[in-house]
Amino acid sequence: MRRKLPLLLSAACMVCTLAGAQPKEVHIISTNDMHANIQAFPQLAAIVDSMRAVHPGLLVISAGDNRTGEPLNDLYEIPAYPMVALMNQVGFDLTTLGNHEFDSGQAGLARLISLSNFDYVCANVHPDPKWGMHLSPYKMLFVDGVKVGVVGAVQLGTAGHPDSHPDNCVDIAFTPVLETVQQYKWLRDQCDVVIFLSHLGYDDDVKISADLPWVDLIIGGHSHTQVKGGEIHNGVMITQDSNKLKNVTHTTLTVENGRVTGRKAELINVTNFPAKNKIVEELTRYFCDNPAFERVLCQLEKPVSAYEELGCLMTDAWRAETGSDVAFTNAGGIRFDSLPAGPFTVSDVLRLDPFGNEAVELTLTGKELKEMLIACANADEFRFPSVSGIVCNVVRDKKRPETIKDVAITFPDGVKFDLKRLYKVVTNSYSAAIADSPRQDQGHGLNRTTASLIQDYLEHQGRVDYAGKCRIFETKK
Repeated sequence: MRRKLPLLLSAACMVCTLAGAQPKEVHIISTNDMHANIQAFPQLAAIVDSMRAVHPGLLVISAGDNRTGEPLNDLYEIPAYPMVALMNQVGFDLTTLGNHEFDSGQAGLARLISLSNFDYVCANVHPDPKWGMHLSPYKMLFVDGVKVGVVGAVQLGTAGHPDSHPDNCVDIAFTPVLETVQQYKWLRDQCDVVIFLSHLGYDDDVKISADLPWVDLIIGGHSHTQVKGGEIHNGVMITQDSNKLKNVTHTTLTVENGRVTGRKAELINVTNFPAKNKIVEELTRYFCDNPAFERVLCQLEKPVSAYEELGCLMTDAWRAETGSDVAFTNAGGIRFDSLPAGPFTVSDVLRLDPFGNEAVELTLTGKELKEMLIACANADEFRFPSVSGIVCNVVRDKKRPETIKDVAITFPDGVKFDLKRLYKVVTNSYSAAIADSPRQDQGHGLNRTTASLIQDYLEHQGRVDYAGKCRIFETKK
């Protein structure tokens, strides 16, 4: 009998060892580019509630662009506070910065961060201390004994800062994404799970994954790409959702002996989720109680279903209300692509043009205008601007579609466009700032927002029809 005791002890130790090696799971609800769709928060909160009931250590994470797109949020007394309040109520753990987090300026962003109960993780943003902007390059979280490291970064445009008005980025230093993120490779040695929280866009996430073999998961944003659950690229799982909280992603990471051994991601539809969190529903109702936004400006006779159609409407409004010859807007300034026939409200206008940009007037030669349009496209992810008063035939390089080889400009009635003649041109202050082209007149502000011009134009029209409108035609040679 005494001989069997060591065997029993060995068996007991083996059972303990096996029990200690049982796999653990990290569950994550992630979203991106919510763009202030506060009306979806009661369903989002219900999803999080149901998941937390099953997985108490659930992490709730955003890949940025939480704000901009809903006037009830963006024009609140403290701009974007409704989103922060709702994210606090849901219980977000982390967000990174999207380019639109900068839309209320440095002081505005600092204030929102101070009002948030969740952390902002963004390694490549370095604000001057005078702003009091409390950012962290990374964060370590603990879930059921599993150590999770998260590092974040935001995209940088051609000017070296995120795609927001340049004035919003003054006294903030930005460093290259890959070079900066690689400085946190040491997280691999200290954490069981490493996540890159990215506001770069799907294509850039796929590209950068080849250089980040030490990352288990990239939670992405910026391009509004709906990934069907998760995709594996270069050994790294990538997730991303479309915009405005249509869906969220539930990711499950299985961890054994300090490393990830399993990854699974699935979509959860927010729009049609059958339950709502009652407290969040009441808070949302409070933030939505502003009848002024529902004032009807005119009737839209036919539905519009393209950015270009709404771009034509916007620029027609600017041109008509300022008496200019030509108007144009950067493509990224058109914030939604469809609207049903029927009432066109103040809220619709402010969702379409939510940035509070000022109208800017310039006197340009035809040549200067052509160069400015190309420069605007190059600074706006190579998307050609929408225009009014002219028609543009854009010729792109067949092998390099981002390269514009030429733009042939004509007037809609067939009258010749003169490259030497002077034209009165109106655009928004953002386009004027990003379009780095040679011109004598840098422009002057008209002390009116571009959104107010659209509101006045619609009220003057009574009824409008922009279905099928198009003034930009592109070919490749």
